[in-house]
Amino acid sequence: MLLQRTRPEAARIDPEPRQLEIMLQELREHCDAVEECYEFMLAYAAQGLPRDSGSSSGEKLRSLLGRASKAIALLPGAYEAALSEGALQPVDKHRAFLSVVTRDAGDALAAMALVLAQPAISSQLVDNLNASIHLRALLTDLFLIDEIAKAGQSSVPNNVG
Repeated sequence: MLLQRTRPEAARIDPEPRQLEIMLQELREHCDAVEECYEFMLAYAAQGLPRDSGSSSGEKLRSLLGRASKAIALLPGAYEAALSEGALQPVDKHRAFLSVVTRDAGDALAAMALVLAQPAISSQLVDNLNASIHLRALLTDLFLIDEIAKAGQSSVPNNVG
């Protein structure tokens, strides 16, 4: 779900440095939720479990998949918001990449939703999800965004005090 911003550039009010920092932090939190889920899925896949029910790691898997799915659904909007408020430069390059992120997020979200819809999630199923090109493409996108957001946060002036 992509947020559309139609505010004319001339009418744009520069956000406070704190607002930019919050936007970039929100973007990074979405990235972190997906990365945390992926790391857990790697460990889950190695356990050789036939199903998720009856194990604490199975419960955690479903919880992390749900959290990551929500983060993925919100990611394009958070990226667009940060971009629209001038938190990320150069704008034209980020706008082009936003379309890539939106597509990859939709593809990865469909794969994760399919797995979550299963009555039993085995380690093998998770291993196949981990190997999915859709999820890997999104993760690569997130690594780029996360590093850029980190650099952006460190360059936002700190007006505390």
